[in-house]
Amino acid sequence: MNKKYSIAYVLSIGLLLSSIWIGISFGSVNIPFSTLWDKTTDPVAYSILWKIRMPRVILAALIGASLAIAGAAFQGLLKNPLADPYTLGISSGASVGAVMTIFLGISIPVLGVFTLPVFSMAGAACTMIIVLTFARLVDRSMKMETLILTGIIFSSFLGSCISLMVALTGEQLREIIGWLLGSVSMRGWPYVRMVLPFMVLGTAIIWLTRRELNAMIYGEERAQYLGVNVKRSKYMILAGGSILTGAAVAASGTIGFVGLVVPHMIRLLIGADHRHLLTLSFLNGASLLVICDLVSRTIISPIELPIGVITSFIGAPVFAYIFFKQRRKVVA
Repeated sequence: MNKKYSIAYVLSIGLLLSSIWIGISFGSVNIPFSTLWDKTTDPVAYSILWKIRMPRVILAALIGASLAIAGAAFQGLLKNPLADPYTLGISSGASVGAVMTIFLGISIPVLGVFTLPVFSMAGAACTMIIVLTFARLVDRSMKMETLILTGIIFSSFLGSCISLMVALTGEQLREIIGWLLGSVSMRGWPYVRMVLPFMVLGTAIIWLTRRELNAMIYGEERAQYLGVNVKRSKYMILAGGSILTGAAVAASGTIGFVGLVVPHMIRLLIGADHRHLLTLSFLNGASLLVICDLVSRTIISPIELPIGVITSFIGAPVFAYIFFKQRRKVVA
């Protein structure tokens, strides 16, 4: 393996382990790391660590990793550094499903607390199917430009639906706004178990397309000459990214910019080889969201900020930088 990649992997794994250690150790109550395996020293701290702090940190890592690898795949597919899991309207669909559940007070006894996540993932899946169907009707070859424009159209429409429900809601307003701002607070181990299988499935689907993503960097026609089934690869990437985004949004609400910032920064540092870009985005996306979650619950403690606010403060300047950089290239 190239020395550059070896260093990147070592640093990324080190950063992830360090962020997890800091995330479980610091907060409103500081917990010594030794408590991780010894509950006799401080049973209360041990309980806080394993029942509250640990599942929260792991959930943040899973969501950050999911959004980052989905963002890397979408940027590679669309050949656009401004693309992320929200470009195709998938997150908007997931948000509509969740907000509708809160707005209508839907509760299915069999699902219990998972009613909202299930409806959220269903919204993401339905949006993906509708976007793909509409794009195929407009352009049977499903060019990248068509997919992007279709995603923007549906994202705008779904955003209007969310705004309408927010405007009409009464006592659920605080819950809806809180969910839309994003949080991993008080989710617990059940949400970790819910997100994990979808993260594994979505990541596996995208990982299988890593070579196809490398080929599609040079354009669809060149990729076809190289023996890539472009249409099948598109469907696989979109399906994998939708699964990851839907599960992440279902568990935490809307958390923006992770899928934009992390893959772009990794691409600047190590290049666009998706065999490494996907893995490093996965690792660093997990680290970023764990750190952002730590900041959200400690920066003005005891008040806790929504994690989406922290990621937006980081992501908005980076988005502006990428946008102006792209504009300069076009002008040049």
